[in-house]
Amino acid sequence: MLIVEDEPYLAEAIRDGLRLAAIAADIAGDGHAALDMLGVNSYDIAVLDRDIPGPSGDEIARRIVASGSGMPILMLTAADRLDDKASGFELGADDYLTKPFELQELALRLRALDRRRAHSRPPVREIAGLRLDPFRREVYREGRYVALTRKQFAVLEVLVAAEGGIVSAEELLERAWDAHADPFTNAVRITVSALRKRLGEPWVIATVPGVGYRIDTQAEAGREGAGRG
Repeated sequence: MLIVEDEPYLAEAIRDGLRLAAIAADIAGDGHAALDMLGVNSYDIAVLDRDIPGPSGDEIARRIVASGSGMPILMLTAADRLDDKASGFELGADDYLTKPFELQELALRLRALDRRRAHSRPPVREIAGLRLDPFRREVYREGRYVALTRKQFAVLEVLVAAEGGIVSAEELLERAWDAHADPFTNAVRITVSALRKRLGEPWVIATVPGVGYRIDTQAEAGREGAGRG
């Protein structure tokens, strides 16, 4: 999980305490670091302090909710008034724990959140040698783990869900970006190009000129044929 906390000693104490409870955690000391880490790593739960340097914990929560990842959020903060808690839940928090707190209680709450999430895990999808796990935010190709950014994962998730069907650039922009994305941006083309390279050869994402993109279900057969030769 990701702990977003700007007090180093507290953050390290939480991480070490959770480690004793067999819960692995990374630490982000400010909002910018948190967004960077969320962009390249897959976390099961985010533990957010609301008052941090850079983008606030509230902004981090908004970004997580907007990403559609379904990642549970526990707000861990000194803001203990009822209206503080209400605003936290309105932002998308799944749980709220005020400081000071007991590490054992935090661990119990985190396990409860993980169990709740496990009941609604989306199915793992497999196509053309790709294995995409939406719950763990992991992608494998022919058994090889492929590290993707959050945006690359979102694009691939849309393409995989289409099961070989063509997805237009407009639809990718609508489903993998936010509502304020510039419809004339070349972000889709750039992201697809980078994603294709991350997945490796033979290219598994095909471009249909003037129409869009699709998963090439023949890519796996081509690799098997080459192996037999």
